[in-house]
Amino acid sequence: MLRRMRTTLRLNDRLLSEVKRTAMESGCTLTAFIEDALREALARRKTRRSRRPLGRKAVGGRGALPGVDLDDPARLRDLMDRRDAPR
Repeated sequence: MLRRMRTTLRLNDRLLSEVKRTAMESGCTLTAFIEDALREALARRKTRRSRRPLGRKAVGGRGALPGVDLDDPARLRDLMDRRDAPR
């Protein structure tokens, strides 16, 4: 059996009005709407945490070549396209 706890939230008036209207249009209670929104927010946060960043270590451990910025994908594509172009 689920135990429910009563709590007080202080929300911006405009936000609360929008949430109430959206809940009513969805055919659910304000409580159910807020619970669903909180569950979705928590799930997104967990998904974001589970993604590990890719390592940026260059082969051989000497780092990137001069002029190569691993944080600039557009520049990397330009450099790779130039390298593969027929000479």
